[in-house]
Amino acid sequence: MSTLTRLVGGAALITLATTVVLGLGLPPTQEQGDYVRLIAIHPPLAWASYLSFGVTALASAAYLLPRTRARRWDHIAGASAEVGVVFTALTLITGSIWGRPTWGVWWVWDARLTLTALMLFLFLGYLALRRVGGDPDTNAKRSAIAALLAVTVVPIDHFAVQWWRTLHQRQSLTLTPKENLDGNYIAVMLLGFVAITLTYAWLTMHRFRVERAMDEAGDRSLDAAIAERRAEAGAATTTTAVGR
Repeated sequence: MSTLTRLVGGAALITLATTVVLGLGLPPTQEQGDYVRLIAIHPPLAWASYLSFGVTALASAAYLLPRTRARRWDHIAGASAEVGVVFTALTLITGSIWGRPTWGVWWVWDARLTLTALMLFLFLGYLALRRVGGDPDTNAKRSAIAALLAVTVVPIDHFAVQWWRTLHQRQSLTLTPKENLDGNYIAVMLLGFVAITLTYAWLTMHRFRVERAMDEAGDRSLDAAIAERRAEAGAATTTTAVGR
């Protein structure tokens, strides 16, 4: 593990723990009661989902461009997408917990919720596509194109609360003190953004190393298999020559 990874991990742990402690200390509101404390982690989780899939799209574009094509971009794209899927699932879970006392139901086919679920399934499909066998370069190109198509849902999901009438509130950063979001709520939420972003970076670093190690192991296995086949072919040729 590199020094940078340790530093990012340590910073993520400290800021995440601080966010949880301060978030639990937020006073309840008249409208949402204790559930308002989820503002410390729910919006940051949604942000991390967008960030993850944005990085996946950028890395995919870098892989598709001949001048920047390198296997590391494919590894970054896959690693970021895997972390993004986790954060998107957590976004839906925390959103449902928050929405139950506010809307009276765990789930509603609201534009924001539906698009977030669609985003989750699109990138699950992207990850499944990455596991399809075949030539590694061809598979990487195919996956990169899929990522660029899937990421188009991200801005639509983000602006859904502005473009359509939805049950979901507007972006949390746009809410005012009149809506019971004073400086304490905003400060804890902003710290949550930092904590979740650092957590995303730390997890992606580790997953990138795993992707690269698996790729290198596959290359070594392929080289060993080729060498073995060549040895077998050489032995067969020698046997044939002796028989003659």
